Formats: sequence, C-alpha cells, structure tokens
Amino acid sequence: MADAGTGPDRDRDEAGRARSARPRDGLGRPLPRGVAGVPRQPEGVPRPPEETLEEAQRLLDAGMPFHAHEVLEDAWKAAPPLERALWKGLAQLSVGLTHAARGNQAGAATLLRRGAGALEAYRDKDLYRVDVAGLVTWAETAARDPEAAAPPSLRH
Repeated sequence: MADAGTGPDRDRDEAGRARSARPRDGLGRPLPRGVAGVPRQPEGVPRPPEETLEEAQRLLDAGMPFHAHEVLEDAWKAAPPLERALWKGLAQLSVGLTHAARGNQAGAATLLRRGAGALEAYRDKDLYRVDVAGLVTWAETAARDPEAAAPPSLRH
C-alpha cells in the first residue's frame, strides 16, 4: 500500500499536481477525512490588484490569515516580474500571522521578518495604495511578539 502522502494514490488536482483533498480548519491545518472543514479559497483565481487586496484584507479581518495568504499567493504567481516581491512579501506576512495563530511563534517571527524584507524594495513606491512603510513597521514589531499581533491594514 502506498504512503498516504507520497504514493500513486495521493490526491491530485485536474492538472495532476499533488493536492490534499482533506478538509482544513480556519488556519489551514488538515482535519481528518469526513470532518466538515472551512471552505478553501479557490486557487488560481485571476483578480485585479484592488480586488486581491480587498479580499485579502477581508480574510485577515475575519481571522483567516491562511486563506488571505492563498489569495495573495495567486497575485504573486500572476504578477508582472517587477511586482512579484510585493505580493510575495504580503503573502509572507499572512503566513507569519498563520504561524502565530497556530502557536508557532518562532516560525511567525521568521515569516514576518522575511515578508518585511521583501516589501522594503517598495517603500518609495505607491503601488495599489499598499502601506509598505506601515506594514514593514508593523511586521518588525509583530516579529518581536507574534502572539500579540493583530491583523494589519494592507492599504493607506
């Protein structure tokens, strides 16, 4: 019998990529099969930047940073090369919040700092009204005490 995570019986999406069909909780953690979970964000949804930021903010405000990360990751993968680090940094901040909510404070601090570092290159730009300076300051503070980190506001 194949290992549940690596063998030929592994869950696959329509394109044949490995993808777990297990339900997940609000922080993206897998739940046992047959248990009702939180609906996942659809992947690969092309959204304009404004809509991406609105949806990510809605999810962050609802206490669903894992889901916000999925929305931001779609933008990161579809972004023009000069914007990819912006979307990657925003996704990393969401992953940092996810780790904090899961109780992984060291992982949270690492991802918050990594996200802030990715955003630094955009400090003097005003792309989509993203509050880069505010987010970098927030992330640096939150990295020192991830447990106390409230969701940030992504825009001015």
